[in-house]
Amino acid sequence: MNELTIDQFIAEIPKAELHLHIEGTFEPGLMFEIARRNSIKLKYSSVEELKAAYSFNNLQEFLDIYYNGANVLIKEQDFYDLTWAYLQKIHLQNVVHTEIFFDPQTHTSRKVPFEWVISGIHRALEDGKKYLGISSKLIVSFLRHLSEESAFETLHEALPYKEWITAFGLDSSEKGHPPAKFQRVFDKVRQDGFLVVAHAGEEGPPEYVWQALQLLQVARIDHGNRSLEDSLLVDELVRRKVPLTVCPLSNLKLKVVKDLNIHPLAEMLDKGLMVTVNSDDPAYFGGYILENFRSVSHALNLSKEQIIQLVKNSFQASFLSEDEKLSLIAKVDRYIQSTTLAI
Repeated sequence: MNELTIDQFIAEIPKAELHLHIEGTFEPGLMFEIARRNSIKLKYSSVEELKAAYSFNNLQEFLDIYYNGANVLIKEQDFYDLTWAYLQKIHLQNVVHTEIFFDPQTHTSRKVPFEWVISGIHRALEDGKKYLGISSKLIVSFLRHLSEESAFETLHEALPYKEWITAFGLDSSEKGHPPAKFQRVFDKVRQDGFLVVAHAGEEGPPEYVWQALQLLQVARIDHGNRSLEDSLLVDELVRRKVPLTVCPLSNLKLKVVKDLNIHPLAEMLDKGLMVTVNSDDPAYFGGYILENFRSVSHALNLSKEQIIQLVKNSFQASFLSEDEKLSLIAKVDRYIQSTTLAI
């Protein structure tokens, strides 16, 4: 039986990631490489200067840089390379399943065909399964700062690729853009047979989480930190076993929390919420899923049992079949049985 440190244990245990924006994995080096390939001049003169710009005071400041970086993604191969780079990274961190968001409106608004975007991502995900053993699901996200009409147009563009898409989500600037704004869109999404998720309760109030549950009928809440401000909402989330896909380093970088040692993750676990750890936009927020797990584990002094619960939650909360979930959780159990932690 191997004796491991807590950091080694976190690194080696099989994991799933459920809250990951593929455009948010755009590392500066790859951004410059693709910009050169597409003859696009970035506003930053070097990788170092771009990295220095990754300092944000809030969600909107981050989104301004995020959308600017995405402008260099034009061809199908660009989206393949972006996705493949992420898969290679998480393979080294023992992620065995991932469910990724992509924002088609960010690209179609620049006249990049929807087909090129989804085909490049899908091809990389297929290669991830074939060569790295990583299973995946794809989630189309509507940009909530845009109109209902634009969301309907995106849904229409997505339908020919229904076999590649598992769910639709809602992201971007939360303040002033409640889930209710898109109720009719998500009614149609569900009618078309897709699952639904939504970002809510990151910067927006608990009311946005209620709207996501009641109006959009989501299967998961992305973020959901501010749910803790409403005890009735917490009770409802626990009763219905609605997962929350929490992103600790994102919360720190965007100043949702001032310090990781006051992050609500441990409180969420204590209250019985099905919470998971994820990286959100790791290239911008200073860490992929491993760094998120390690950072929040140290900050909150999480126990081995809490880490195991978070890992198992990530599979339980996934959109895999029940048999697939059981198989991967059994893999986690086999790993746990083969190890012991050093004191």
